[in-house]
Amino acid sequence: MLLYVGACSEKTSNENKSSEVKTYQKAPEFSADSAYAYIQQQVDFGPRVPNTEPHRLTGDWIIEKLEGFGLTVTEQAFEDQAYDGKVFQLRNIIASYKPEASKRILLGAHWDTRRIADKDTQDLDVPIDGANDGGSGVAVLLEIARVLHADTLQPNVGIDFIFFDGEDDGEPDHRNFRDNSQIWWCLGSQYWSKTPHVKGYSAYYGILVDMVGGKNARFYKEGYSVQYAKNIVDKVWSQAHHLGFGDFFQMRNAEAITDDHLFVNQNANIPMINIIEYSPDFGFGLYHHTHKDNMDIIDKKTLSVVGQTVLFTLFQE
Repeated sequence: MLLYVGACSEKTSNENKSSEVKTYQKAPEFSADSAYAYIQQQVDFGPRVPNTEPHRLTGDWIIEKLEGFGLTVTEQAFEDQAYDGKVFQLRNIIASYKPEASKRILLGAHWDTRRIADKDTQDLDVPIDGANDGGSGVAVLLEIARVLHADTLQPNVGIDFIFFDGEDDGEPDHRNFRDNSQIWWCLGSQYWSKTPHVKGYSAYYGILVDMVGGKNARFYKEGYSVQYAKNIVDKVWSQAHHLGFGDFFQMRNAEAITDDHLFVNQNANIPMINIIEYSPDFGFGLYHHTHKDNMDIIDKKTLSVVGQTVLFTLFQE
């Protein structure tokens, strides 16, 4: 199925002027079934906590998939310390589509999962599945990469997929003392934004996807996204509404969330927005940082809505 609107224009009979209807480029179809399978595979590996075997296996699998889609893959290995002094061996995974293109779009997601369930009422110290928080963003990016490889329609821009590591190991929700000397979240994006995989790297704009597969999810205009890249937020939300996804992409603003896009904006000076499930009325979903973040909460419709919106956006460039 192709999603597009043909070019057209109208001239009023009573006015000496014309009003043009926006022309959209054709875009291929995003497969929610494929994205769902990518989430299942990640969950099957186990919690993707840094320094564990499931984490290593998942990273290798992501690279294998990306290379299978014909992309140029770069691993950015680094070491960093968590809030409790634990040292993590981390790696950002970057894959480039049309690496020769000068105009580039950056797509991001984090691929690690949280080692504690600090918002749960039991098994607080047991790692979570991270089906939505981690798994869904990875799945959306992998499916977009697969579509670009398989379909005859191709966008007119280069695309860089960045899978950030070490995003989800910030201080526990119940921790009484917080060390404000640094931000313990988003270690991968903090590292990449200061030391990009290509010296002097830049992109026209970026889109981060985080927690984009939950049932009944709604996506509001996140605060930092509006602050740093309001025109990109407005463009993506407008195109989502054009596709008929207005129920999912709400026009209200929400609180600013410390996520990977913040450091891409601040340190790399790339305007990056965040598509994330966070309500201005009640915050994160009830599954957030609990053991309820498993395959039971994943909905193919939500995956389709977000994936198709991002894919459609790429083809308008």
